[in-house]
Amino acid sequence: MSTKLLNSNTINIIKSTVPVLAEHGTAITTRFYQMLFENHPELLHIFNHVNQKQGKQQQALASTVYAAAQYIDNLEAILPAVKQIAHKHRSLGIQAEHYPIVGEHLLLAIKEVLGDAATDDIINAWGDAYGVIADVFISVEKEMYHEAASKTGGWDDFREFVISKKEKESDVITSFYLKPKDGGPISAFTPGQYITVKAVIDGETYTHLRQYSLSDQPGQDYYRISVKREDQKGNIPAGIVSNFLHDQVSEGDLLEITAPAGDFVLDSHEDRPIVLISGGVGQTPMISMLKTLAKKQPERQVTYVHAAINSSHHAFNKEIRSVIDSSTNIQYFLAYESPTEDDKQTGIYQKAGYIDLPWLQSILTNNEATFYFCGPVPFMKAIRKALKEWNVADEHIHFEFFGPKGNLDH
Repeated sequence: MSTKLLNSNTINIIKSTVPVLAEHGTAITTRFYQMLFENHPELLHIFNHVNQKQGKQQQALASTVYAAAQYIDNLEAILPAVKQIAHKHRSLGIQAEHYPIVGEHLLLAIKEVLGDAATDDIINAWGDAYGVIADVFISVEKEMYHEAASKTGGWDDFREFVISKKEKESDVITSFYLKPKDGGPISAFTPGQYITVKAVIDGETYTHLRQYSLSDQPGQDYYRISVKREDQKGNIPAGIVSNFLHDQVSEGDLLEITAPAGDFVLDSHEDRPIVLISGGVGQTPMISMLKTLAKKQPERQVTYVHAAINSSHHAFNKEIRSVIDSSTNIQYFLAYESPTEDDKQTGIYQKAGYIDLPWLQSILTNNEATFYFCGPVPFMKAIRKALKEWNVADEHIHFEFFGPKGNLDH
């Protein structure tokens, strides 16, 4: 990354706006999206409408803009965040020609929200800075598109897959096995990665794109995604795509998907003990990791901890136990929030209630492990807080958000 196109005056102006972005960032990005979709409704084919309505996308973009301003003189510092976003962009089909449109509307939003405070110097400085930042994203994403297309069995856009099997895993989770319509090979992936599904739904004006973790190990002639049906909860509407997949999609139907992407991946080069922790459908990337660890690193110490409401909501238990039964290096623990009477009688779980630090300390020998976790945001906040209280180093903590990146510190 380079900021050689930005002079010191521009950099100073951008950095001077950091406090303003901290205060008005979400207002700016909210207005940005409103104007963007008013002027370019075709982009609604790409963006997740639910995340828009809930304000998640606006908050995520505000955080990205804020970080870019903070580190405008050292963009290498945010390269990991850039790559994470670039993975999602590549998976969604974001192209270089989208960036000038975004830049134009971002500047308009800054000017409108800040009013007279947005002087010509500030707007010009942000125009220059956005150009540099956009070039970084475009460059990284171009490389990712090339990599996706050049892999054996790879491709760089959407590709039609046939649903070869649809299998109910629990009361709320169903798996979909996907094989390429063209009968060709499929791209390899790293455990933890995801694909994007394009849903064309009758009665919907726009297509809907959703990213789902691959829930089986690499090396198969299919991809498997496992989708939780998202029912309406209070003011949060039912999941359009999850209900479409559960109710309207059948074996033999076609779905268009993009090649695997994502940087929340298993590091199979290290051999230190590993702890996988999941909540609800957050287990999908963990299953891929677990099965790969059992196959590729049979000597590595593995602990898998999963939290579910109870056995009726708990998917893949038999599949996981089958893996564990054929391994000697894996421990498996369950926490059920509200166990049923049958659960209590069978003793299927080890803890009633939530995963907490005292329980983790009781089942783990020490904190000298690499931790991966995924699940609902409140769950992940609790897990991260527990690990930090246990003095687990940041470099040994890895987690994945479903949807726009959030903040686990608040």
